[in-house]
Amino acid sequence: MIRKQKDDIREEYKTLRSQMDPEEKFKRDSAVCQAAEGLVSFRYAEYVLLYAATDDEIDVYPIAKSAFEKGKKVLFPRCDKKTHTMEYHIVNSLDELKPDSYGLLEPPEDAPVYDCVNETGGAVCFVPGLVYDKAGYRLGYGKGFYDRYLSAFSGCTIGVVYSDYILNEVPRGRFDVSVDILLTEKGVRVTKDPKKTHPGKA
Repeated sequence: MIRKQKDDIREEYKTLRSQMDPEEKFKRDSAVCQAAEGLVSFRYAEYVLLYAATDDEIDVYPIAKSAFEKGKKVLFPRCDKKTHTMEYHIVNSLDELKPDSYGLLEPPEDAPVYDCVNETGGAVCFVPGLVYDKAGYRLGYGKGFYDRYLSAFSGCTIGVVYSDYILNEVPRGRFDVSVDILLTEKGVRVTKDPKKTHPGKA
């Protein structure tokens, strides 16, 4: 039942995103990145974990460029399609990102790996999603990469989403993980609730 509900919402919002006017998308994406600059968690982070946006995802590359300029460590994920797990690798330039067998950009396999469990430096993770709800739960593409990773991540988690793609509530399972902050083109919404920051606790 939950899977069907999730799939229906995914299809609806995937269609909406694919139909967005390119100029409108550019303006909204730019506003999202500008809003990120004002985040205290971003300002003081040593590690900035980002994603390599596909054509219809919110483009966060300006955040990466800003982080490079500020001397922060910038990281992107490599995904294991068989286990649906991922690791973040440190890159020194966006030019290091290369397409994998699916055409998705990833860092080199031999780039330094970030240890999200034992690394004590401040970190922020920008998390993509098709939609989010007001409590910080997301719907992605249904593979579970981020829920698995974020269950062990102790830094600040930032959901990247358009303001009109925030629903009152999305269907969730016991292993779904909420983010701390929602970052939109209209600013920031704090969602953090100690009862919801670990998987299995709704």
